[in-house]
Amino acid sequence: MEKIAKFQIIISCAIIALALIVSSLIFSSKITKNENITVTGSAYKIVKSDSAKLSFSIRTRKITQKDAFLFLKKQVPEVEKYLLAKGIKKENIDIKSVNGHNVYRQNDKGYSTNEIIAYEASQFIEIKSDDVLKIKEISTDIQSLINNGIYVEVYSPEYFYSDLASIKIELLKEASKDAKQRAESMLEATNARVGKVASMRMGVFQITPADSNMVSDMGINDTSSIDKKVTAVANVVFKVK
Repeated sequence: MEKIAKFQIIISCAIIALALIVSSLIFSSKITKNENITVTGSAYKIVKSDSAKLSFSIRTRKITQKDAFLFLKKQVPEVEKYLLAKGIKKENIDIKSVNGHNVYRQNDKGYSTNEIIAYEASQFIEIKSDDVLKIKEISTDIQSLINNGIYVEVYSPEYFYSDLASIKIELLKEASKDAKQRAESMLEATNARVGKVASMRMGVFQITPADSNMVSDMGINDTSSIDKKVTAVANVVFKVK
């Protein structure tokens, strides 16, 4: 009986092994007969921004439009003096036109009336620099102008990388290589091999903060971070041989 049991075990193992071989051959045959295999490859590079921009506005509210405009006119030189002291070049200080609007009195129910009680004006200013850390510092320090009676509304600084064009070319090449390696890995267990490229399509670029994994079908162009991750995707169709 013991010999019969051992014989049955051997037969069972042989059947399982044969089934695996057959299924592998069938899978290999299917892959080989397919004309194409489509693979997506990707590559990324961390870059540091080499320029930055900061936008802010100075605001005031006065009884008349004339008073509001005159008050801002006196404040602009103070703001320029502050920026120059921080190392921003005069040619990189862009002072925009003044905007403003009337302020109307509200009634007891919270609705605006036709009675003008003041005029609110704002002066939009934009600065640029290749020193990104300087822009970052100013973005957090400029509120100190309130000590001089200057009300400042600051927007988030924007950071840029100037050599994106060459980086994109480099990354597309690496993404294509990655696609080929993936295709080779997929076909490794079969008798098929990766052949010539049948077609290739570039995916959208994702420019995100360095520690982010965000993706978007429309692509991402992050300007909020100094260190950025530029990711390229290539969809490649290979001939199978």
